[in-house]
Amino acid sequence: MKRFRGFVKKEFIHIFRDVRTLLILFGMPVAQILIFGYVVTNEIKEARIAVYDKSNDHITREITDKLVSSDYFILSKNIRDHREIEKTFEKGEIKEIIVFEQNFAEKLTNEKSATVQILLDATDANMANLLQSYTSGIIRDYSRDIRVSNNEMPQMVIKPRMLFNNELRGVYMFVPGTMALILMLVTAMMTSISITREKEMGTMEVLLVSPLKSIQIIAGKVFPYVFLAFLNGVTIIALGYFVFGMPVNGSLILLLLETLLYIIMSLSLGIFISTISNSQQMAMFISMFALLLPTMLLSGFIFPTENMPWPLQWLSTIIPAKYYIILIKNIMIKGTGLLYIWKETLVLLLMTGIFIGLSIKNFKIRLE
Repeated sequence: MKRFRGFVKKEFIHIFRDVRTLLILFGMPVAQILIFGYVVTNEIKEARIAVYDKSNDHITREITDKLVSSDYFILSKNIRDHREIEKTFEKGEIKEIIVFEQNFAEKLTNEKSATVQILLDATDANMANLLQSYTSGIIRDYSRDIRVSNNEMPQMVIKPRMLFNNELRGVYMFVPGTMALILMLVTAMMTSISITREKEMGTMEVLLVSPLKSIQIIAGKVFPYVFLAFLNGVTIIALGYFVFGMPVNGSLILLLLETLLYIIMSLSLGIFISTISNSQQMAMFISMFALLLPTMLLSGFIFPTENMPWPLQWLSTIIPAKYYIILIKNIMIKGTGLLYIWKETLVLLLMTGIFIGLSIKNFKIRLE
């Protein structure tokens, strides 16, 4: 036990005297969570639009005011001639032009129908869809209010209610995914590099012939990073809560325990990568490319796995981040307990055991 404590102490000293390691451990996660939180979003905010109002009556002005006062749009230009439309789009500053037909209010009053045309720059298809959706929603709300105030024909009223995320905030989707991505990359990469560095420096032979057993060497390597990565995880959760307003509706203790489990699983994966890599470059390459893309694309972080072809759905079942994202969304947003997330917890425990077992096996082979 004394030798093990000395080994762990050596690992802590080795980590703290390496500025690059500290920068990757603590600087990179904070920078990434801030960048992802602010940049990666599917919300519209202050999009620049133009209006071509051929009617210029009180209703078209009210609709325009309603659009602008929503904070989703900024009225950048009033178009006076249809020949300006193409030139406006060509400049690239405006993505949407709303066109009101002539005698808009009169037609709406007498004929009960008037046309609003929404012209969109679809070079960015996703942005065009979002703009169209937001604009149509605001105009529909205005139309409904008019019908209600005029006591016109009865209509069916649809009252959608978004549970757990009333405002449909994008951070509820991206912060959990970013947490899973950062913890996976940083912890797996750092541990995989730590052992391959020993191999390159020639100090691994010293460890292998020391009285320490394989499990003690692995535990000694993992323990400092468990402690530091857990601090890292707490920092990320605090940033999500205080900076982005990500709630913690469930048990904070359960959230921290699940985060600790995910960190240990990531570290054991990093150790396994280090046992099959002969250099730091190879370990970093496997950690970055074998984990980065699958975690981003197959974990449900950005794209729902249910919409993927069945081979990719099957492949997503071996991505650990998928289960952690489900866990923290349930705890932080829905406020559920262990009763609803025991399956995901069990999968992470199994993955941890498998990776640790494979790592120990590889170490034994080298000792022989």
